[in-house]
Amino acid sequence: MSTLRLEDLKQYSDVLRTRQGEPLTVRFVESRDTEELQHYFRSLSTRSRYNRFFGAISELPKGLLNDFLEIGERERFTVVATKMVDGFETIVAEMRYALHAETATVEFGLSVDDRWQGQGIATALLKNLECRAAALGAEHLFGDTLRSNETMILLARKSGFAFVNHPDDWKLVRFDKEITIAPKDIPCASWRLAALSRQADRPSASA
Repeated sequence: MSTLRLEDLKQYSDVLRTRQGEPLTVRFVESRDTEELQHYFRSLSTRSRYNRFFGAISELPKGLLNDFLEIGERERFTVVATKMVDGFETIVAEMRYALHAETATVEFGLSVDDRWQGQGIATALLKNLECRAAALGAEHLFGDTLRSNETMILLARKSGFAFVNHPDDWKLVRFDKEITIAPKDIPCASWRLAALSRQADRPSASA
């Protein structure tokens, strides 16, 4: 399965809307975001960090922070959702996803700043992720969460995911959604163009 080149990926960002109609910029994380990203995770409540990482941490360890900042390495990607707050671009949510080409799946995890929860940001991010997964040629989108994370379970259920037992950890539940969007039908304009470009670059079956 061919994927988009990193230099191509960097040009893509999306403007989404909160439930109140406020704009959200969703873009790939950059090295300039290092301090702001760490501040974002430190600002999450203890429960939100535990739900995101399935354990108690107060900030991103250096190795994990570096992983978050390495876009495209091992086909893993981090995006941030930002809003202008008091004149400054502020991270209000993050999402990390990985393409598993051998199984044509995309795995993801996300979090939303506690102060901005309940505004439809996670729902908007999931819809956008479906576009990104389709553009990468994925056939399924899946994530894991703690059985106690009722908020994420409700979000996944409302977003059309099916639930299955986690194969390795009884404390977790896995949710999965089939991606059936054809490249020409991807609703996000930037990712529709990316998918069509990827399709055009693929060698023809008769070549």
